[in-house]
Amino acid sequence: MKHRVVITGMGVVAPNGVGITEFTDAIKKGASGITFHQNLKDLDFSCCIGGIPNISEEKKLAYFTPLQLRGFNSSGIMYGCISGMDAWKDAGFSVDTKSELDYDSGTIFGTGTSGVEKFREAIYKLDNKEVKRLGSTVVVQTMASGISAFLGGILGLGNQVTTNSSACNTGTEAIILGFDRIQSGKAKRMLVGSCSDDGPYIWGGFDAMRVMTYKHNDSPEQGSRPMSASASGFVPGSGAGAFVLESLESALERKANIYAEVLGGALNSGGQRKEGSMTAPNTEAVQRCIREALTNSGVSSEAIDVINGHLTATSKDGLEIENWTKALNRKGTNFPYINSLKSMVGHCLAAAGSIESVATVLQLSEQFMFPNINCEDVHPEILDLIDEDKIPKKLLKKELNIAIKASFGFGDVNGCVIFKKYSE
Repeated sequence: MKHRVVITGMGVVAPNGVGITEFTDAIKKGASGITFHQNLKDLDFSCCIGGIPNISEEKKLAYFTPLQLRGFNSSGIMYGCISGMDAWKDAGFSVDTKSELDYDSGTIFGTGTSGVEKFREAIYKLDNKEVKRLGSTVVVQTMASGISAFLGGILGLGNQVTTNSSACNTGTEAIILGFDRIQSGKAKRMLVGSCSDDGPYIWGGFDAMRVMTYKHNDSPEQGSRPMSASASGFVPGSGAGAFVLESLESALERKANIYAEVLGGALNSGGQRKEGSMTAPNTEAVQRCIREALTNSGVSSEAIDVINGHLTATSKDGLEIENWTKALNRKGTNFPYINSLKSMVGHCLAAAGSIESVATVLQLSEQFMFPNINCEDVHPEILDLIDEDKIPKKLLKKELNIAIKASFGFGDVNGCVIFKKYSE
């Protein structure tokens, strides 16, 4: 028996909004969370702008004890824990460290590189022969599975507790992996999502690759320009997004609020063959991933109302649109609507897929399409493929039924997931 899977809780920590209410308001308004960062300029970065969630000390104390915060140097784990706890509470569960162990619930919560600041602190202490002063939190903050370990303990999760990592595809992959576990009956609920640290030790490598924009240090909110002819590279971001996925039977039994249904998805790799490489997608594999997601979900391409693309504001945006037109066999005025959250929050790396999926699901649950900001000058390559009206420049109120979200990551890895407005 295959179980239907629904979304009963969401949490988000994004550069333009912390919490579902603030984030929803921001994406409806087209509010940017990109700001200038003096520390990047001081380190001689070409790109001195980025997206970092605004979390006050008071806000942190609402989630963590002073003791926990004292040695807490991983921003990504912090973002992940906040979004995960919010999603859990949003689904109607309590966050109580004394609660009973729940064998029906687990987590697959991804990350890219975790605890870099803690690594840096540890390296200096080791170089100074101060190994005994490293402290007791180094391992849990720097191990790859640190985020899922924290959430598993905070929430008392007794099912599978693990961390996935597949570059920019991490968040989308986590949703699909959690979906598979519930659909097969191995869990009733899975907390899924992803997170990413912020700052120079995460972003420096991309600056060295010359893939980030250097043209908007004086105009940060205009810096992230997906699908724009004047795009000059991506803007780095950070944060976390989280979902509580649940079997429909369990959700109905609890009389839980249901945001949307997850119909299915697909994961694959281009194997770094043909035009695919460590940093570029194999177009054949991308199109195959999209088509397999449709097949696995039992959805026709004509049923797709809106696409939330990967669309990073690099030279690959036109190629991505071409892949969509070929995979869906739709173009021009027949193409679905498409948007990119990265125009407001930047490229949140490992957290991108989960944060952008939260935005995608909000569009279905509240029946709107958020605008693509900084896209007044759509790239001519894109206009050769799709009608400009399919790229919303302002908030649109639309009847939406099915949305598709895809992510494409370094290593030539792909993920695509399909969401549907819930109906019995």
